[in-house]
Amino acid sequence: MSSMFTTISYSPTLSSPTTTSIPNNSKILNTTPISWARVRRALIAEHTHGANSTKKTALGNLSQQHHSSIPMESFALHSLSPSTSTTFSRFSQLHHRPRPIISRSQFPHATPSSLRPPIIISQPFSFPFKPKTFKFNPFSKTHYPIQASSSPPPPSKSSPPPPPPTPLQGAKPVPFLISICIGLIVRFFVPKPVEVTPEAWQLLSIFLSTIAGLVLSPLPVGAWAFLGLTATVVTKTLTFSAAFSAFTNEVIWLIVISFFFARGFVKTGLGDRIATYFVKWMGKSTLGLSYGLTFSEVLIAPAMPSTTARAGGVFLPIIKSLSLSAGSEPASPSAKRLGAYLVQNQFQSAGNSSALFLTAAAQNLLCLKLAEELGVIVPSPWVTWFKAASLPALVCLLLTPLILYKLYPPEIKDTPEAPALAAKKLESMGPVTKNEWIMVVTMLLAVSLWIFGDTIGIASTVAAMIGLSILLLSGVLDWNDCLNEKSAWDTLAWFAILVGMASQLTNLGIVNWMSDCVANNLRSFSLSWPASLAVLQAAYFFIHYLFASQTGHVGALYSAFLAMHRAAGVPSILAALALGYNTNLFGAITHYSSGQAAVYYGAGYVDLPDIFKVGFIMAVINAIIWGGVGSLWWKFLGLY
Repeated sequence: MSSMFTTISYSPTLSSPTTTSIPNNSKILNTTPISWARVRRALIAEHTHGANSTKKTALGNLSQQHHSSIPMESFALHSLSPSTSTTFSRFSQLHHRPRPIISRSQFPHATPSSLRPPIIISQPFSFPFKPKTFKFNPFSKTHYPIQASSSPPPPSKSSPPPPPPTPLQGAKPVPFLISICIGLIVRFFVPKPVEVTPEAWQLLSIFLSTIAGLVLSPLPVGAWAFLGLTATVVTKTLTFSAAFSAFTNEVIWLIVISFFFARGFVKTGLGDRIATYFVKWMGKSTLGLSYGLTFSEVLIAPAMPSTTARAGGVFLPIIKSLSLSAGSEPASPSAKRLGAYLVQNQFQSAGNSSALFLTAAAQNLLCLKLAEELGVIVPSPWVTWFKAASLPALVCLLLTPLILYKLYPPEIKDTPEAPALAAKKLESMGPVTKNEWIMVVTMLLAVSLWIFGDTIGIASTVAAMIGLSILLLSGVLDWNDCLNEKSAWDTLAWFAILVGMASQLTNLGIVNWMSDCVANNLRSFSLSWPASLAVLQAAYFFIHYLFASQTGHVGALYSAFLAMHRAAGVPSILAALALGYNTNLFGAITHYSSGQAAVYYGAGYVDLPDIFKVGFIMAVINAIIWGGVGSLWWKFLGLY
C-alpha cells in the first residue's frame, strides 16, 4: 500500500476539518510550524466566551499577529490509511461544537516562496491543548476510538501470580502414621509370646517401627533412626549407655574411614586415571572397552569401599565421555549405540566386584559385625572373605560383559577412537601428581595391613586409621574434606543405632526366639540344610525389591536371617558369608536397589523396563553361578 500525505487545514468559517491528500511524490512547499501556544489561547478564549464573534476575533487576531511572520500555517500528517479523516471527524463530534479551522484560503497573501515543508509526524502525536487531549499513531493500521480525558489513566497493574505452595515441613504424614502404627499394633494388639520378656517385646515393636521408617522414609534415614533411639530411652526400654553402645563399634568406624578414602580417590583423580589407562589398553572394541572398565572396577574396589563413589566419581564420567564421542546421547534413540550397554555392564559388574573384597562395600563390614554379635566369628576376615568369593565372583565378572553383549547388544561393535580419546585425556591430565603417588602408597599400605594385620596384631580399623592419618598429614585430604563427607557421618549415626538395637534384641532373646520359630517351620517340610539355605537365600534376595538401600536391608534383616540359617542347620560361617555375598548381588535388580543403581539410572541411557528385565535375568544367572561354582568351591575350601 502506498502511503499518502494528508494535509489538514483549519478554517474559522467551517464547522469540521477538511483534509487534502497529497501523494508522496508531490513537492510540498515550506511552511512555518504553527504556534501551539497561541492556538491554545485562542481555543480557551472560545471556550470561555462561547460566542461566534469571539471565535472569529480571537482567530482573526491570531491571523493578524502571524501575518507578518507566517504567511500560511498548515501541517501534514503521514498516514498509511485513508481513515485519518474519519478519525478526526470523531474528534470533532467529541467536542459537540464546531471547531475553528485554519485554512490555507485564510492567507491569500502567502506566496509559494515563503512556504516551508510541513511537519511529518512519524510517532504518536498529541495535541497540547487541554482539558481534552488525544493521541494518534499514524502508523497503526487499526484506529481505536480517541480517549478524551484530562490525564491518561494509570497503567493497569497485573495481579501478582499466586505464591507457590508451601513445601511440606517435617515428617510425611502417611509414611509416618504407617510406621508408627506397625509398632503400636505389635506392642498392644499382638499377644506376647511366653518366652519373650516385656522389655524385649517393647524393643521389638520400636525396632519394627524403625525398620518400617527406613523403607517408607517419613524422614531421612538418620533422622528416623534417631527418633527410634530416642523412643528406646524415653520408654526406658534401654539405658542411655546401652542405646549408644554401638557408637564405639570398630567396624562402624572402619566404614566411616572408608568413605574418606573414597573421597581421596575422587579428589586426587587417581581413580579416573586408572580407569582411563584400561580404556587406552583395551578399548579398541566395545566388548574390550567393557572388559577394561570392569577390570579397572576390580582394581579400584578394595581401596575405594563406596560403590556410589566409584559409580558417580569415576566410571560414569568416563562412560558418558566415550558414549557422546560415539554419538550415543542419553534419553534418545541413539542411547543404545554404545552408552546403554556400557552403563548396564558397569551396573551389573559392580555387584560382583563389591562381593569380591570385604572392603569393597560398606555393607560387607556391617554383615561381619552383625554376625559377630550372633557369635559367628570369621577368622582372618579379609582373607577368608576374598578366598571364598574369588572363584564365583571372577567367573561372573568374566561372563557378565559377554552375556550382556548378547542379551543387550550395542549398535556399535568397534570403538577405534576410544584409545585415542583415552590417550588424549591422559595427556591433558599430565604426569602422575605427588598427591596421586601418596594416595597409591597409602592404599597399598592399608590393603596390606588388612590382609596381614592379624599376624602382627593390627586390626582392620587401626589400619584404616593409619591410612587416614597419612592422608591428613600429607595434605592429600584436609579436615574439611572429612567434614563435608556427609554420607559418612550419616552412616555412622544410623548404622550405630541399628547395630545397637540388633545387639540388644539378641541379648534379650528375640532373635533366638524368631530363628527357632522359622527353623521349626522348615523342619516341618523335612528340608535338608542345603535346601533350607537355598530357600532362605532366595527369600533374603527377593525381599530387597521392597528396600531402597543395601545397608538398610542388612541392618533390618541380616541378623534374623543368619539366625534362621543356623537354626536350620546351615554351617555358621558359610551362612554368614553367603548372606554377605547375596547382599551385593541384589544391588543391581532395580533402579533404587543401591546407591550406584540411582547413579547409573540417572544418567539417562537405560530405560526403566530394561533395568528391571536385565536386572532379573542377571540375578538368575548370578544365582546359578554362585550356587553351582560357589558351592563346589566352598566345599573345596572346607566351609562345610
